[in-house]
Amino acid sequence: MNLITPANRSQADCPTTKAAGAILPLARYRFTFRMAAPLRLPDYAGSLLRGQFGASLRRVACMTGAPTCEGCPLRATCPYPAIFEAPAPAEHAMQNFSHVPNPYVIEPPAFGTRHIDAGGTLQFGLVLFGRAVAQLPLVSFALQRAVEGGLGRERARGVLERIDWQHAAAGPATPYPAPQAFVPVWQQGDGAIAAHNAHLTLPASATHFTPERLTLAIHTPMRLQQQGKPLRPAALTPRKLVADLLRRISLLAEFHAGRPGLVADAPALVRHAETLAHQPALRWQDWSRYSSRQQQEMTLGGAVGHWTLEGDLAPLLPWLWLGQWLHVGKNATMGMGAYALQP
Repeated sequence: MNLITPANRSQADCPTTKAAGAILPLARYRFTFRMAAPLRLPDYAGSLLRGQFGASLRRVACMTGAPTCEGCPLRATCPYPAIFEAPAPAEHAMQNFSHVPNPYVIEPPAFGTRHIDAGGTLQFGLVLFGRAVAQLPLVSFALQRAVEGGLGRERARGVLERIDWQHAAAGPATPYPAPQAFVPVWQQGDGAIAAHNAHLTLPASATHFTPERLTLAIHTPMRLQQQGKPLRPAALTPRKLVADLLRRISLLAEFHAGRPGLVADAPALVRHAETLAHQPALRWQDWSRYSSRQQQEMTLGGAVGHWTLEGDLAPLLPWLWLGQWLHVGKNATMGMGAYALQP
């Protein structure tokens, strides 16, 4: 596919990343369960795992037994809504919100993983951000209870064997490192989760070599929307990608980490994204899930494949790097919009 260039390659001064060096409470974990019975999964298990996690988290966290969180006297201090049903503010300078992003991402097994034999392992990832990081013991207990109670139509049960943590440490030769190997922080028989540095440092963009060409390898459907409708691959632009990513990062930082204004130069960064050329090699991938709230089957989809950006990437690279943990687009909490950077 030919390189797509913007209509007007502006030569205006590039914005800088003022938040470089910021230390953010953010961590990725991998949970490993040993299945006692065969487990059947849908093509994409993100919705199933998110639903089981939410139901279990509510059961272990709720102190009142109220049917809904609305009107509960403990809502302001209960960890369940803070993690799974983040309340929207009545007013906000950016816009009025019906909801704000939740501070977790479930990263399910690879697309197409349909069957795990009895005695086999179910592995999936979980990203926690902001104050949710401190709730790892509660979150882990909720996931443990969810799988012990049974997954899928057959209610296949499993036992938690280990929790691993993934870190990323920048160095002189790797200012934008790929996520590193997983390190165990809990194994069956341990009394508590081992101490670990559940933070990421946002790398600087001006002090290291920055590639002029970068590819996003998009692993799960990236669903960027315009006026409530998904954009097909041919309609995707670097500007839309950057705008949606920065909005997600800004809201997560403000509402879950007490860091309003983390992306202080967002408008300038979005304008700068318009100067990039891009080469999309993307296809649309649909998948279906059953919505218990709407009582119907729903088809969701997004772009997967490779998307190459070209130009002055320095101001954008720290945020694109951070997006490898936070994902981008609609339904990110169930693992959609996952990508890895390939310089």
